[in-house]
Amino acid sequence: MRNAALVLGVIGGLIAMLVGFFSYGYTEVLSSHAEVGEIFGQVDNTQLIRTASFLAPLMALAGGAMAKVRALWGGGLMLLSAGLIYFAFGFGVFTMFPIGFCILGGILAIAAGKPDEPKAHF
Repeated sequence: MRNAALVLGVIGGLIAMLVGFFSYGYTEVLSSHAEVGEIFGQVDNTQLIRTASFLAPLMALAGGAMAKVRALWGGGLMLLSAGLIYFAFGFGVFTMFPIGFCILGGILAIAAGKPDEPKAHF
């Protein structure tokens, strides 16, 4: 289960990184070209989008990498990452897979108390 959590966290983090790149880039375009916001829509909280674009993929990748050795911490980071993605970007066509992968990876990491490694976290 820890291997599955590792893979899901890394894949979820990589997809979240793509969402973050485009979201951060969109906020940069909006700050320099206001007419783009009139056509495609404004962003309510630019700092939230920019912060989540950086932190959410970072937490998902770190959680996935930690899932093998420190499953509880890695699972918690993946669940926090999924919550941040949902809070900042909402649930849509581009965020459903990073959210789903991070939630499932987090649950699997937390549930992997004893089966894979002799060192359990509870």
